[in-house]
Amino acid sequence: MQVFGLLRIGTEHEKFGFEIKTLRPMKYEQIAELLNGISERFDWEKVMEGDKIIGLKQGKQSISLEPGGQFELSGAPLETLHQTCAEVNSHLYQVKAVAEEMGIGFLGIGFQPKLGLKDIPVMPKGRYEIMRNYMPKVGSLGLDMMFRTCTVQVNLDFSSEADMIRKFRAGLALQPIATALFANSPFTEGKPNGYLSMRSQIWTDTDKDRTGMLPFVFDDSFGFEQYVDYALDVPMYFVYRKKKYIDCTGMTFRDFMAGKLPCIPGELPNLNDWENHLTTIFPEVRLKRYLEMRGADGGPWRRLCALPAFWVGLLYDEVSLQSILDMTADWTSEEREMLRNKVPKTGLKTPFRDGLLWHIAEDVLKLAKDGLERRGFKESGFLNEVAEVVRTGVTPAEKLLELYHGKWGQSVDPVFEELLY
Repeated sequence: MQVFGLLRIGTEHEKFGFEIKTLRPMKYEQIAELLNGISERFDWEKVMEGDKIIGLKQGKQSISLEPGGQFELSGAPLETLHQTCAEVNSHLYQVKAVAEEMGIGFLGIGFQPKLGLKDIPVMPKGRYEIMRNYMPKVGSLGLDMMFRTCTVQVNLDFSSEADMIRKFRAGLALQPIATALFANSPFTEGKPNGYLSMRSQIWTDTDKDRTGMLPFVFDDSFGFEQYVDYALDVPMYFVYRKKKYIDCTGMTFRDFMAGKLPCIPGELPNLNDWENHLTTIFPEVRLKRYLEMRGADGGPWRRLCALPAFWVGLLYDEVSLQSILDMTADWTSEEREMLRNKVPKTGLKTPFRDGLLWHIAEDVLKLAKDGLERRGFKESGFLNEVAEVVRTGVTPAEKLLELYHGKWGQSVDPVFEELLY
């Protein structure tokens, strides 16, 4: 992270690869072929775990695999949304160039619309094996999160502790609005699932210890130290030693600091262990050396450009950021929690105080647009994709449901064409 100079924008997104003929998910063997193909054709460096290819690297970009083979791009820290959107499009071009020859397509959606958990292949990554065994002990939907969800998120810098606190609070308060605007996961196993964002719903029953709206961020005493205290007590997943993941589930990093981990008795952590541990915490906004906005469903490419635009306009412009903090200052933690829990089902139509969340979203979108305009890079066009949602109050998921009940004749198969990259 650059503390001085320009604040950067890092975007990550995941997508489902599938066989065009059968709509079955890609198996690991096909994914390996795809990764090798991209590496050879477009000059990416291979990332291996043992003798298995599990990702690619090029400069500050990386391609990695989620547990069920979801294909993830983690972008470089860039200066403008034009660069961000160009990076997304270049990536999709490269993936498509190789995948099309293999009869593989990619789907931009928040939850696997057709297949059950047992039909999803498992990627050969050690850390996922540990998570897979632990998830059912701490929540009923953790395996769904691992194997059947896709997200788009943006990572944003802060210039000081005080700046971090302001952006963290604004990001948490408004995360349910982002969830609503980008809601795009209304189908499970071929049928409507009763939600607009099933992906967001799943996070509410994945693992209470490491998810949620972090009410303590709004305490007067909040700062780096309080976040560290929180993270120290989140149960660990694993420790990485000698190229192997060691199962340390259920023990805390605080125990580790005291040399009291039964999984590696007497050993003390290094900074790498701490960085690893911080990536196993999944709140709606996550603090690392930057802040991650984690509330949005995966979607088609325009939405992959719109999500960072939304947050950059709100958090990288001083006037908009202050307006958001003023606007949300009297929201109670109960209200924030209520929005978090209701939005996955009711989206912009979620009642809030004397109106609907939709009306707040209108004000928020205006602040995002004004913030982008004040940045002076002509970036506000990237919000067109969500402007339509805010104008009509109809989320992407509701559009899909309308198609399902109408033109698609109650089949989800056409979604693979509708949301194909």
